[in-house]
Amino acid sequence: MRVLILGGTGEARRLAGLIAGEFPVVSSLAGRTSTPLLPAGRVRIGGFGGVAGLAGYLRDTGVRAVVDATHPFAAVISRNAAEACAATGVPLLVLRRPGWTAGPGDEWHRVASLPEAAALLPRLGRRVFLTTGRQGLAVFAGVDGCWFLSRSVEPPSGAVPRNLTVLLGRGPFTVEGERELIAGHRIDVLVTKDSGGSAAKLTAARELGVPVLMVNRPVVPGTRVVSTPEEAAAWLRTPDG
Repeated sequence: MRVLILGGTGEARRLAGLIAGEFPVVSSLAGRTSTPLLPAGRVRIGGFGGVAGLAGYLRDTGVRAVVDATHPFAAVISRNAAEACAATGVPLLVLRRPGWTAGPGDEWHRVASLPEAAALLPRLGRRVFLTTGRQGLAVFAGVDGCWFLSRSVEPPSGAVPRNLTVLLGRGPFTVEGERELIAGHRIDVLVTKDSGGSAAKLTAARELGVPVLMVNRPVVPGTRVVSTPEEAAAWLRTPDG
C-alpha cells in the first residue's frame, strides 16, 4: 500500500521513520526552505497544482492512503487534500500536534487571524517578539510605533515592518534561552501562532510576565484527526487504512 505523507513537520518525519520499512512511502515537502530536514523514504518537493493536480497524482501513482501531517496553519494544502481524497476515494488521516492551552499566570489574547493580531498589537506592547513565520511578516508592515524581533529558519522576503531585527534559528529552543532572549531585547509582547509543540517561549513569557498574542489555528477539514505519529502508523496498519 503506497502512502503519501504531506508535510515536513517533526511529526511527519517521525511517521515516515515508523512506517518506511512496512510501506512504500513518499513524503511531500512544500519546498519553502532551502535546507529541509529530510524524512526516511522517498521525498518529493513542490506543489501539486491544486486539487486537480493532487487528485491526478493520487491516481497516477497508486497512492492508497494519505496522511496530512502539514503545519497546523497550512490551510490550503489541507483543504486541497480533503477535496482530492474525497474525489478519488483515497482514505485521509490528519496528523496534528495538540494546540496550546493557557495555564495559571498566562496572559493570552486570542485572535482569529494575523490581520486581527496586527490590529490589536499596539494596545498590548511596543517591543514585539514575532514568531509567526517569515511569510506572515508583511501583515505587520503597516504597524507603526513598534519594534519587531522576528525569528525564522530563513531570511524574510517581501514587505516587512520598518523597525525589524531578524534572528535566524531552527528549534527546538530551551526555556532558559527564550528567557534570555526576551529579557535581553526588553520584549513586552510575544506574537505567535497556536502551532503546538515546544512551548519554551510561552513558559518564558509567563515567567517574565509578558503578554502573548495568540493566533488561533484554522479548522481542520472534516475527517479523522490523530495527535501522534504512533496513532497514524496504527491507522495505516488497519485494513481500512
